[in-house]
Amino acid sequence: MAGMTMKDWIRAYIPEGKIEDNMMKVSVTQTDTFGGEANYSWANRYEFIIHNTASQRNIVRKAKALAGMTGVKSDTYDYGESLTIKPRGYNQVIFVDFEDSK
Repeated sequence: MAGMTMKDWIRAYIPEGKIEDNMMKVSVTQTDTFGGEANYSWANRYEFIIHNTASQRNIVRKAKALAGMTGVKSDTYDYGESLTIKPRGYNQVIFVDFEDSK
């Protein structure tokens, strides 16, 4: 992925003719917590592409599904270019970062 532009990265994962300029790459990092803070003794990383007008709810649902947390109640904190999802009852945290395709 080093040296690839966002458009090249999207072309690698979306069939030709289906690429739109208004797509964004979403990076998801799931890790454990210790004392309420991210610990990173282990981490799972995922990526997906979504339309940049997608709602926060859709992005959170997709990120939680990739992390195996579908149906788990959580608190979501919005920081503009990133989200932090804290599943209730789990010592885990999910970080969601956005990268615009332009």
